[in-house]
Amino acid sequence: MKLLKSGGVIATNSAGKVFNLSELEYKEEEVLALASQGDRDAFGRLYEHYVERIFNYVYYRTGNSHDAEDLTARVFQRAMNHIVNYTDRGVPFSAWLYRIAHNLVANWHRDRSRKQEIPLDDLPILPMKGDHPERNLVRSQEEESLLRMIRKLPPERQNLLILKFVENMSNAEIGKIMGRSEGAVKSLYHRTLLALRDQLEDQNLNLEGE
Repeated sequence: MKLLKSGGVIATNSAGKVFNLSELEYKEEEVLALASQGDRDAFGRLYEHYVERIFNYVYYRTGNSHDAEDLTARVFQRAMNHIVNYTDRGVPFSAWLYRIAHNLVANWHRDRSRKQEIPLDDLPILPMKGDHPERNLVRSQEEESLLRMIRKLPPERQNLLILKFVENMSNAEIGKIMGRSEGAVKSLYHRTLLALRDQLEDQNLNLEGE
């Protein structure tokens, strides 16, 4: 690796191909090849590409930004320490990162013996154009109720919903992270939605009976 006067960084992969990392369009396969050889500048590009997504995932699993920042840093520290051993066996690098994050979060919950809780104040509900204040209040209360229901789900189902709706992942991508087949993820997702629907119906019945 060599620094240029322009501030760019020249790196060479195992095949002898030369890259200017500062000008290189983000192509994960090439950046990953350099990072796996111990190139920290290349790993820095992977970090920049994934850090926000990993932080969001960890935050929704832990419920507070301080622990999310600490765990996110540990995810990338562990990834950097072990990236030389990373091989693509049909599991993309992103899934490998999420598995590291999943394991660290699981240990975090186990150590503290507590469920994750996302402060409702940290999830602003933006009013839609033309909405009346009373409609915003009703929607806010409905979303808060849904979040409480999600928190009562088993960790695996919470994890599924976060990957599905926060990270916008497909069933196939989620399956690679959770170590399940695409069909198994689809089935779990269906059962999770049915469970949420039943909880919502029970809540509505309780409100009507008051």
